Amino acid sequence: MQMTSFHYIPILIAAVVVLGASSVHARRVTVEVEFGSEGVTISGTVLLPQKIMAAVVLVHGSGREKRMTALSDELADQGIATLTYDKRGVGKSGGVYAGPEVGTNNISAENLNLLASDAAAAVKELVRRLPSDTPVPVGLMGGSQAGWIIPIAALRSSDAKFMVIWSGPIVTAREQLRFQFYTDAKTDFWDHHTEAEAREHIKSDPDRFEFVDTDPLESLRKLSIPALWLFGGRDPNVPVRLSIERLHPLIESGKPYECEVFPRETHFLPTEKVIPITVDWLRRKLLSQAVDG
Repeated sequence: MQMTSFHYIPILIAAVVVLGASSVHARRVTVEVEFGSEGVTISGTVLLPQKIMAAVVLVHGSGREKRMTALSDELADQGIATLTYDKRGVGKSGGVYAGPEVGTNNISAENLNLLASDAAAAVKELVRRLPSDTPVPVGLMGGSQAGWIIPIAALRSSDAKFMVIWSGPIVTAREQLRFQFYTDAKTDFWDHHTEAEAREHIKSDPDRFEFVDTDPLESLRKLSIPALWLFGGRDPNVPVRLSIERLHPLIESGKPYECEVFPRETHFLPTEKVIPITVDWLRRKLLSQAVDG
């Protein structure tokens, strides 16, 4: 596995908060919350372990995703507090869900920006719920489609101090779509095709849909907070090598960005691999900040 580096900045979105019920289980506090974002109410859960090292808002990938409570539990075991919420238009959250299942485009700039607003509002809500006596860094964490959403959300939230992105593209939405149409997301794709072939399709294939594109580099160039990307080397959903290639100039310019590749993994990275590396990275960053401070 190979380690490299990465960078980002946030802006604030207002959120209306409704106090929910709380419960204590296994020395943890769970609070059901509601907060406002872009005219709707988003419902979620805050999980606070007894000793908090850091806190993250969990940002969804594509699909009709509800709150990610299993991942929250795993992160709580490592001292990471979380806010996880039902995606807009899913579960108990208001609004309209966008996705191919309902005949709409979930990677249009309009939808990605809307989901980024929800994530930024969630950061504000999480900060409000954390103990005030022991401040901890708050960040954004998510996978896949969250690779486009998190940088935009970070630019909208001055409270966000770091980003962690698993299998998230650092290419445009159009490029990723061309790649995925070519691979058909087949897990054995790289057994039968070369990187050069994939690059040619990403570059030359005609677009099947018309929509306003999103380039994550536009946000990443403006950001200045630490960020970590984790990738699977055999990912058929995201062009990993091209993504890392796009990231390198930012790293070389001094952005605090890092990436690591699991050569044999695909798009869905196992939590038993990514959580330890994420936690070690966070501890290293926190130690570095303490020394600098």
